[in-house]
Amino acid sequence: MNPLRRLSGLVLVLGMASASPASDLFSAATNAVKRDYYGWATSDFGALTREYEAILAERCAPQGDNCDYGTGRAVLTDLFKAFGDAHTNVRDPEGAQRLNEVTQDKAVSRTGVRVVRVEGGLLVASVMPGSPAHAAGLRRLDLLPTVNGEAAGKRGTENAPVGPIEFVRLERAGQPVRVTLRRAGEPERELLLPTAVLKARDVATLSWVGSDGKTALIDLPTFLSSDSSELFLAKLKEAQAAGARRLIVDLRFNSGGSLTECVAAASTFNPVRYKSQFQVGSYTYVGVNGQSVGAMGRVNTPANARIWNGPVAVLVGPNTASCAEVFSFFAQKAGAVTVGELTRGVGNSGVLFFPLPDGGVVSVTVLKAFTADGQPLPDRVTPLVLAPTDVALLSAEGRDSTLEAALTALDAKEATGR
Repeated sequence: MNPLRRLSGLVLVLGMASASPASDLFSAATNAVKRDYYGWATSDFGALTREYEAILAERCAPQGDNCDYGTGRAVLTDLFKAFGDAHTNVRDPEGAQRLNEVTQDKAVSRTGVRVVRVEGGLLVASVMPGSPAHAAGLRRLDLLPTVNGEAAGKRGTENAPVGPIEFVRLERAGQPVRVTLRRAGEPERELLLPTAVLKARDVATLSWVGSDGKTALIDLPTFLSSDSSELFLAKLKEAQAAGARRLIVDLRFNSGGSLTECVAAASTFNPVRYKSQFQVGSYTYVGVNGQSVGAMGRVNTPANARIWNGPVAVLVGPNTASCAEVFSFFAQKAGAVTVGELTRGVGNSGVLFFPLPDGGVVSVTVLKAFTADGQPLPDRVTPLVLAPTDVALLSAEGRDSTLEAALTALDAKEATGR
């Protein structure tokens, strides 16, 4: 969850003389955390830094001054894991590039599909309308067991050779990507997905579900782009104009983004006041009627200001993180039924990104989150209805267990009038 809409351009001040690429990277990242960290972790970061600095020195001994960035990044990853704040981490240059492309709304070589790792392959999290993947017939929640002839996703306790990062890397090469498609009711087959220059970001999409076809399903894949709340609001109004009676928002594969955007989007259900506390002060993010109106001073938030007044469910899971958890929390407070699995667990803080010598970034937690009455935001959202997404059921029968549970919960909500 990034309180800024762009990567920070701050220059880091290194704390020690250059010895190797690995040690330069280690110093830059740990100095940024020492200087700017303000989160919920209670571990002694200074002591951990000294401990892992010794580990780095041992691993770098054979290479000496030529110890590479990859070694430094691996040690930093272990250090931040031990620190215990999942929002504070290091990303390689490729990860930093992808983040920059999405937040800056850049165009890149893509097939138009976004995937996540699951057991048995890569699950299609979204397909961009009008993209090569869409034209090839790929659908959301399809399973891709192999990519370019290699196993994808997870295989038991191990990650297969191709995951989301490797898939993006193949797209970047600008060549067609060959995938195996597994879909219920159809024989497994191969598809060739061409690439084209497309927006790096994914956009909200609208579809219709339920027995009467009047339940709008909005897949909201990210809050990273600066207009994500506008895109969500546009789809919501489109659904209303088409006579939607109920609403389901799918955040199962939304890893977060800009605080202003998620607060604005969540305020379609009720006004939102999100208080953030920094090292040097505090700030209140306010959303009303789908727009961000945050300010340092008092902001009038009229009661019962809603764009959507009907029944609503929000689908969540372990890939729902950060700002998407904030959206889910405030939607639930406004009466939405959350359905799915426990979320990632970083919804009570926010980050800034700082550049690293290798071209990557370090994500540093810089704020703690509170409700309007000063209570700490929960780190994760516990769904009111527990309904894991059953990938095997999807592949065998084409049934989305989480979506089915949401429709059942909305039926019950309407039946009881609550």
